[in-house]
Amino acid sequence: MSTARPTPGSTASETVHDVVGVGIGPFNLGMACLAHPLDDVDAVFLDARDGFTWHHGMMLPEATIQVPFLADLVTMADPTSEFSFLNWLKETGRLYPFYIREDFHPLRSEYDAYCRWAAEQLPTLRWGRQVESVEHDAASDTFVVTAVTAEGVEVHRGRNVVMGIGTAPQVPALLREDVADSPQATHSADYLHRREEILTAGSATVVGSGQSAAEIFLDLLEAHRDHGLRLDWITRSPRFFSMEDTRLTLEMTSPEYTDHFHGLPEQTRDRLTREQRGLYKGISTATIDRIHDTLYRLSAHQPLDVGMLTDTEVTAAPWDPASGTHRLRLQHRQLGDQAEHRTEHLILATGYEPREPAFLAPVEHLIHRDSAGRLAVGRDYRIDTLGGRIFVQNAEEHTHGLTAPDLGMGAWRNASILASLTGEEIYPLERRIAFQQFGLPTTAEVPR
Repeated sequence: MSTARPTPGSTASETVHDVVGVGIGPFNLGMACLAHPLDDVDAVFLDARDGFTWHHGMMLPEATIQVPFLADLVTMADPTSEFSFLNWLKETGRLYPFYIREDFHPLRSEYDAYCRWAAEQLPTLRWGRQVESVEHDAASDTFVVTAVTAEGVEVHRGRNVVMGIGTAPQVPALLREDVADSPQATHSADYLHRREEILTAGSATVVGSGQSAAEIFLDLLEAHRDHGLRLDWITRSPRFFSMEDTRLTLEMTSPEYTDHFHGLPEQTRDRLTREQRGLYKGISTATIDRIHDTLYRLSAHQPLDVGMLTDTEVTAAPWDPASGTHRLRLQHRQLGDQAEHRTEHLILATGYEPREPAFLAPVEHLIHRDSAGRLAVGRDYRIDTLGGRIFVQNAEEHTHGLTAPDLGMGAWRNASILASLTGEEIYPLERRIAFQQFGLPTTAEVPR
């Protein structure tokens, strides 16, 4: 394929970078941090936004991230890095308060502020760049990345591409058409932006089963009585289940389990992906207990105008302009019973899904796909046929399992990708961290 030529008003750098990163979320930001001190790695990272943001629509005041502070941008690869969470605490005068707090889980707002602090120190980040295409110039064996900016078009060349464009809010297929044009439907990603509107709606229904659904329900529960809000929570899960974080289960977020999972047949991986979502998409036990405590406290002297339904699927949610409500059609998964539920504001805490990047279309002939048309991600996170030149971050849950979205494995993945790019383990990779084995042992294996 021929090299993309700059259009009038565009700029093209003569530099051929070792790495062009597309997207600057936590994972590619961690890559930028780990690449920063390496003299022999020339990297540039592009993002369409004006600066770093992380789940601002769910930045509730008391919410914490669900992993310990060690799962920052760099520590699990390089504990001595200047970009560690602990160094941010020291730089901002909050190290001792964090120590005295005796809680390993940072506030979500703290983690966001920490990432923005790291981003501000990195000269390799380029904001306001909407990547339009990635092409492969066969003559020079480089990738040509074209990005649109407010000033025109930029062209960046790189020997390798690392894609970290994150995930997009997911709406169940059965509900997409119903909520597409509704003025009263909100995905959890935008909850805080519409919170006051929701509180004054008259009635609101949260649909979902994970941490976001629980946090939104709790936040509205605390305030619903002051606003005369009827509040409901509907989940198709059999119960309001807690995220399992026992230590032997946490060993599944390990290189060994990722090796095991990646080696399984595609159909088996897909089944396990569905079965294992409760391991990392459930609700923290602390949040569940706070919800029950709040329900108990608020119900002590006055009946609650609150409903909670489990094992119930929303099969449709058409918007009725005449009444200003969504008409939710409900089906109980155990009983098979059906019912209708009306709500004035529908909140979809239905999770996220990988983005399908249109900018890869020019190199589609170089991309591995599985039988379902998804990216066939190699164990070393590459997706190309050139031997490891295009890598992905957090787009491999279907091939690598529950470690894909895990912040704690992000630094390990970045260290692995950097090892592939440089040909050496600049940041040593732990390959065995679990006490258990995930397949049958061979006679050559010695237990820990």
